[in-house]
Amino acid sequence: MLQKFIKSWSALLVLLLLIILWETAVMLFAIPPWLLPAPTSILSEAIAGWDSLTPHLLSTIQLTTIGLVIGTTIGIFTAITLHLVPFLKEAIYPLLILSQNIPIIVLAPLLVIWFGFGLLPKLIVITLVCFFPIVIATLNGFEHTPKNLKHYMLMAGASKWQLFWKLELPFSLSSLFSGIKISATYSVMGAVISEWLGAKNGLGVYMTLASSSFRTDRVFVAIIIIMIMSLILLGFIHLIESKLVRWHIKEKEI
Repeated sequence: MLQKFIKSWSALLVLLLLIILWETAVMLFAIPPWLLPAPTSILSEAIAGWDSLTPHLLSTIQLTTIGLVIGTTIGIFTAITLHLVPFLKEAIYPLLILSQNIPIIVLAPLLVIWFGFGLLPKLIVITLVCFFPIVIATLNGFEHTPKNLKHYMLMAGASKWQLFWKLELPFSLSSLFSGIKISATYSVMGAVISEWLGAKNGLGVYMTLASSSFRTDRVFVAIIIIMIMSLILLGFIHLIESKLVRWHIKEKEI
């Protein structure tokens, strides 16, 4: 616990030092605000424009949450199906790898053409960036189930479903949560990208309007909020993990 406390404070000190250097550099070199605003200017804009920013923030939070839930559900279901049906894994797994080579920023306009400007194309974007890490991490967890325990259960007469529910699934939970943590950060990014497709509200819309009017301070406000959202999501998922995978957390502490 002491080591974790020291590491967390070290990170905060480094962050504080970077902010001080940033503020000092802007003052010394007289950098114009439209090019690089000072941290104090960004903070002032965040406070002054909070009322106008709130609808955009709430819209992105809603979109991120729905997309992450859908992406997680599809990812877990896909991983379980591929694990239990080996010939499907051999056929579909390479296609999953290839699907990740398609840039989302290129695919997004096509989704608008196919599905319009509603909620569906935005959720598809978030789902596409979320489900893949969960599928890979969960499959990896299934594969690393201790073979001696699996052999013991088979000798005891366990069926395929008993082997899955009582051994493979519990042992894959830590890997599953690792995938969900990665997807959580991707979900915020996916939500912002999807809002560039023509949404009325959202941090993506806010950033686009700020960029077009050279309000760089507002762009930085949105970036910082996106980072904070990702950290909050990671903390929430870690809290759930600590409740469901207690033996894994205890092993780490030891």
